[in-house]
Amino acid sequence: MPIYQFILGAIAAWRITHLLAFEEGPGALLESLRRRIKPGFWGKVFECFYCLSLWVAAPIALLIAQGWRERAILWPALSGGAILVERFNAGAPAMAPSYYTEDAAPENPDVETQAEEQDVLR
Repeated sequence: MPIYQFILGAIAAWRITHLLAFEEGPGALLESLRRRIKPGFWGKVFECFYCLSLWVAAPIALLIAQGWRERAILWPALSGGAILVERFNAGAPAMAPSYYTEDAAPENPDVETQAEEQDVLR
């Protein structure tokens, strides 16, 4: 199996798992699906990214692998690749947080002056 097939499979497994686990989907369809299945077995699977990635990786492994041995090895490998992508993605914010200060007097004035000294923009 070429390495690019594994990389594309892992990215596809991550994308589909992320869509099913965290995103609303078109017309909030996936959000309502998650609410509907919440009390049962599938609700627990959809709450856990790691668990859901195993279920998503299985059909991808069936599609891109040849032979049962390759599929058996590729299935958890694709799930692991999706989990690695999620871990790398989870630490990075989508946008920088905005700067916010309160007008009220702080309890500890030294903390505010230290924060103001570290600011680049005023």
